[in-house]
Amino acid sequence: MKKLRVVLVMETLAVMTLLGFNLVTARADWESTLAAAKKEGKVSVITDITATLRDALTLEFQKKYGISVELMGTSGREVAPRVAAERKAGQFLWDIYVHGSTTALEAMIPMGAFDPLEPALILPDVKDAKTWRGGAIEFLDPSKMVMVMTPFHRGTIFYNTKLVNAQEFKSHKDLLQPKWRAKMVMDDPRRAGPGVATFTFFYLHPELGPDFIRALGKQQITILRDYAQEVDAVGQGRYPVLIGAADFVAINRAKQGVPIAIVDARQLKEGTDLSPTNGTLALFNRAPNPNAAKIYINWLLSKEGQTVFARANGYVSSRLDVPTDHTEPWRIPQPGAIKTYTKAAMQAKDNLQPLLQEVFGSP
Repeated sequence: MKKLRVVLVMETLAVMTLLGFNLVTARADWESTLAAAKKEGKVSVITDITATLRDALTLEFQKKYGISVELMGTSGREVAPRVAAERKAGQFLWDIYVHGSTTALEAMIPMGAFDPLEPALILPDVKDAKTWRGGAIEFLDPSKMVMVMTPFHRGTIFYNTKLVNAQEFKSHKDLLQPKWRAKMVMDDPRRAGPGVATFTFFYLHPELGPDFIRALGKQQITILRDYAQEVDAVGQGRYPVLIGAADFVAINRAKQGVPIAIVDARQLKEGTDLSPTNGTLALFNRAPNPNAAKIYINWLLSKEGQTVFARANGYVSSRLDVPTDHTEPWRIPQPGAIKTYTKAAMQAKDNLQPLLQEVFGSP
């Protein structure tokens, strides 16, 4: 028994020594990378378009590290063509990608734009699997280039609070009621964005599927391609109901007093899908500021960075220690929910797109 205790003590000391060594190594790595990053002086980030997102991705980081953030906001549909054109011209302008999963999987990775993300992780708590939901960092690809930061239940049905009672919707099939014909607007599901994520959910759900999508096609829905225009069309009362909008735009408009809200997923029979929307993270290869990029990635994945990012957008962080009191309880990921951002979901879209063009015509 005494011998066993001695062995256990020795093993414990060995583990503590190893942990101490790892912490010292991580600290030295962090300090040397930070010093190099400050010499670079800036980090360039390509992301989505909102003032709150811009502030979340710039202000606190700049204040903490004295490294400027050059941020460009553009829609997911514009990212790949822009980066492809720049690279063709020999320009490698971006360090960090904070945007959508569809663009990352279907355009940026095939383009060869990203490096694996894991080697850029330095902070011990960022690297610790226990920090993250599901006991691991969630990557979307085998090479671990694209990380999911904010998987949450998206809104699928948005409405004008002055014109519609949310309790009218107990199922997505309530959208088929005659009263909504020619009175709804939606984000174009034939292009990358929240519209196609929503219709992928419809397509994959066993109680909805292709028949439901065909029935929706008979409702004379107005199709738009601008997130802000879609939300404003409902907020201004031109349409009472919106399908498949960008959550962050609707949330920000609601904060400004616009009468728009999202139907609680818990009251919908089918629930809603899980998606990070524009909350995926990647590191560009041939980054112009590689050290600043590492510091930025580790800050963004820290408790501080994730809290700022999640609060700004009304999202739920993958980090378990980030509070969720800033958003609705129904957004917190539930086991077994349909994910519309995985590679499998992307493959389902290959079958979905011909159906969408059959129902809504060519884009």
